[in-house]
Parts: sequence; C-alpha cells; structure tokens
Amino acid sequence: MADDLNERANQAHPKAERSPSLARVQAVPWLIAIMLFALAAWLGWRAFIYKEEGDPVASAMLAFEKQNSLTVFSSRFEVVAESVDRRGVLNIDLLESRQASVIPATVEYRLDLSSMDSDRLTWDEDSETLGVVLPALKISRPNLDEGAAKTFTEGTYVSRDASADLARNNSQQAERKAAAFAKNPQVLAMAREAAKEAVRQNLAIPLQVAGYGDVTVDVRFDGEAAPE
Repeated sequence: MADDLNERANQAHPKAERSPSLARVQAVPWLIAIMLFALAAWLGWRAFIYKEEGDPVASAMLAFEKQNSLTVFSSRFEVVAESVDRRGVLNIDLLESRQASVIPATVEYRLDLSSMDSDRLTWDEDSETLGVVLPALKISRPNLDEGAAKTFTEGTYVSRDASADLARNNSQQAERKAAAFAKNPQVLAMAREAAKEAVRQNLAIPLQVAGYGDVTVDVRFDGEAAPE
C-alpha cells in the first residue's frame, strides 16, 4: 500500500528539466548584429574621420591639397616702347616714321602648391612652430592692355603698313620689357612677402580649427636660410 502511494506521488510530481530561455536564444543574433555594426562604424571612423593628434603636418597638407595654385601678388605698371620705320626706293630711305607707346601691363605671381609634400614641412613641438619651405614663384606672361595704351607717332607720311609694323614692334618690345621688369629684385621681394603672408593665413586657421591653438607658421622659399 505504501509502495502504491509513493508511486502515485512520483507520477503526480514529475521532475522539472531545465531548458534554455527563449528570450536568451532570441537575443544572441541581435547582440552579434550590434557588435558587427559597431565594428563597421569604428573602422569607417578610423579610415575616413580619425586624425592622429599631434600631427599638424598632416593638417597643413590637407589645406594645401584643396588648391593647386595660389595667386599671391599682382603687379600693374606701364612700359614705354619706341620703334622707327624707314621706307624708300632703290635702298634710299625717303620716308621715316617713329612711334612711341606707353602700354599698361599686368603680371601675376603664383605658387604651385601641387608640388608641396610633407618633406617641405617640419614641426617643432617645443616651440609649436610649423616650418614651410615654398618652391620658387611662377611669373605669368605679361598681359598688355593695348586698348588703354597711349601712342605718339611722328613722320611726314605714315602708311598703313608702316603703322602696323610700328605697333607690332612696340607690342613685342613692351612684352619683353614687362617680363624683365617683373623680375626686378624689389618687385620680386614684394611678391615673396605677399606669398609668405598668404601661406601663413591659409595654414593658421585650419590649424586652429584642428585644435592646435596659436601655432607659429614660419615660411621661407627654396634657397633661403632657415631661422636660427
């Protein structure tokens, strides 16, 4: 009798078997997806957004990459050209004419920033100074404003052909003189100073935005002595 009661009790209360939680099983794929998404986001940030701190050279190079050429100085001046034309018969000069022209000219000075690389930049962490070495300035071909030229012609009779030759000779002469004047040491010195100031301004602001504070930007050209 007692055995029957025990058997019935065991049948009434079966032993509970442990099974995995349904919520836990469903959460596993979501956790994996979240981890993969976080990893992808970190890799993207690292590849395209992240910049190593303490690397102002990279920030400066990024500023240079945004513009291949920079016009830093423009000089407008007047050049004087004078030509003489002689025409005659049987090698005898019967007609002589003279023409003088005052022609405005403009020359631009540009920096070729496409040749800039990290070798031209140095960073002194102690003094917080960025050193920049620039390539030589490029001088544009003189632009002659012949529409605003002042012309003075002398001669008893100036034919159409003679007038055309005088004007053409004066234009060629004016271009040569303007190109020579553009290389004048004083004008070239002003253009270089303008270039240095332009580079300082173009680099100072990006460096401040990048969090480097008030950085000193020391600019010089190839061949100039480095500051002591």
